[in-house]
Amino acid sequence: MSGGGDGPLGFGDGPGDGDEARAPAPQAAAGSGAGRPPRPKLPGATTRARLPGVILLLAGVALLVVVGVNTLRTHGVSSTGPPVGKIAPRFAAPLALGGLEADVNVAQHPDQGAAGMRPACSVRGSGILNSCDLTRSRPAAVVFFASGQDRCTGEVDALARAGRAVPDVRLAAVAVRSDRDALRHVVTSHGWAFPVAYDRDGALANLYGVAVCPQVTYILPGGVVVATTVGELGQAALIRRLTALAREARRREAAA
Repeated sequence: MSGGGDGPLGFGDGPGDGDEARAPAPQAAAGSGAGRPPRPKLPGATTRARLPGVILLLAGVALLVVVGVNTLRTHGVSSTGPPVGKIAPRFAAPLALGGLEADVNVAQHPDQGAAGMRPACSVRGSGILNSCDLTRSRPAAVVFFASGQDRCTGEVDALARAGRAVPDVRLAAVAVRSDRDALRHVVTSHGWAFPVAYDRDGALANLYGVAVCPQVTYILPGGVVVATTVGELGQAALIRRLTALAREARRREAAA
């Protein structure tokens, strides 16, 4: 199965129906390819992830100070991230270790142009992280990170350890604007067993309001956001977060 290298993922889920079922999509910005128009700003998106790399890095350093202070005051609760109580933005993203070369499909509905011609929930395959499948029957924690920053990959390691202590919660990671080859090395060298997706143009990070890494969004079965944290929490705090998420999922299931 092959993906569209110049646009968002948009092919079928069965073997052999990849390119045939893939709807044509407008080209999308991914930091490569001269003459490719940028993806339009998507509903709910910010412009932070679209800054040039150097400016984004400098802005991230400044924001780390602000976020660090706020994190201490609010025990890790962030004012960024998707709205609590709402459905998290749906997406279908190429896996870091897969062979698909495409932008993340962030279409919430059919025919959304550069966001994706097919709704993200309908895009599946062995090399794809589908957020709807991730949260279909179990709660999930999705961590956004940059593969070149130790503080970010260290928090992904801590989340991996926390996940082993709370197996009822599914884990997934999204690397934002990372070098693909370097990202693959990071994933394999750290031994992360959960899916790690690749957001090469930052569109998904925009939708999730990612300002600095690491950022973790906690999602109930069915996709409802319950919280987002920013900054390094560490394994113990992450275990408490995942435990609370699993408990809330069970409570809602019992009440349904």
